[in-house]
Amino acid sequence: MRPPEVGPLGGTMIRTRANKRAGWVAGLFRTGDGGFETAPVASLDLGFDGIAGDRHGGITRRSGGREPWYPRGTEIRNERQLSLLAADELAEAAARLDVAEIRPEWIGGNLLVEGIVDLSWLPPRTILMFSGGVTLRIDGDNGPCRLSGRAVAGRYEGRDDIELGFVTAARHRRGLVAWVEKPSRIVIGEPFEARVPEQWIYG
Repeated sequence: MRPPEVGPLGGTMIRTRANKRAGWVAGLFRTGDGGFETAPVASLDLGFDGIAGDRHGGITRRSGGREPWYPRGTEIRNERQLSLLAADELAEAAARLDVAEIRPEWIGGNLLVEGIVDLSWLPPRTILMFSGGVTLRIDGDNGPCRLSGRAVAGRYEGRDDIELGFVTAARHRRGLVAWVEKPSRIVIGEPFEARVPEQWIYG
């Protein structure tokens, strides 16, 4: 990390250089009947609207609790077309909840990736360039919610504490949301490069 800089108008900034990381696709998933949970597939065909027919597909979406500055149901740009998860982060969240596992499909994941340390901390504007031609643009981290916690709790009888506990256990381990910048097909095992942009803290 570079030392703090003073901007031309007096603001203080801390910058880090752009860098690249390598990863690969360990699993692919999509919704089938419009429900929240996903099911494993061998490949995903991605368009500018994400996964056609998927619960989170579409060029636009309706605002919800994550966008309190809009009336609920306002049509906005869909920056949440895909949910990306990491196996090591799911394992850590499971350990914090004292359960055997948390599967990506239980919490609506679309891509399970490996090779990227602390996936959930990749910053907005990071691009993931897949060898088969797809490019995904990261919007940001996916804050854990009780809906996902409820899905996990449903797998562990007598553990009603998981619904709310998941929110804490999975914080900064819930993965990322992304949108399709360049369409093509993704397959399991496919490598990709994460291009992390220059970052700065503005204070």
